Amino acid sequence: MEDFRKQVSALSKALWAFLGLIVVIFMGLFYWANYTPPPTYEEIPMKEPIADFDQIENGVHVATGFVVDEGMEATIQNCTGCHSAKLVTQNRMDLEGWKATITWMQETQNLWDLGANEALILSYLSKNYAPKEQGRRQNLEHIDWYELK
Repeated sequence: MEDFRKQVSALSKALWAFLGLIVVIFMGLFYWANYTPPPTYEEIPMKEPIADFDQIENGVHVATGFVVDEGMEATIQNCTGCHSAKLVTQNRMDLEGWKATITWMQETQNLWDLGANEALILSYLSKNYAPKEQGRRQNLEHIDWYELK
């Protein structure tokens, strides 16, 4: 009877070891099936910095694209801290439109109070980035027309 107990004990140890091996294998398979390699990163070269930030060409501030005029410096200091200068230069508004935009940014985007600079900035923006009058081109005159064959 003692031999039988030893055999049952040895068999149960072997079964527990086999069960443990099966658990380890399934955990490894589960890990391997859900494994994703770490992402690879490609280094993007930075644009070369502008050698002279205050460089002006053809009446335009090269670094920002702003038209050189009174109030440009205040506009650069207060606008480009939060967004690109292109966001300003691509828009066209009258004085009321620029004022409404600044008010909206103050109410919703945490733009600080511009204080005495507000009138200067509004004057600059409404003068240099006002709506453009665009209409139809002039009629073509003195054209020798020909028939397409």
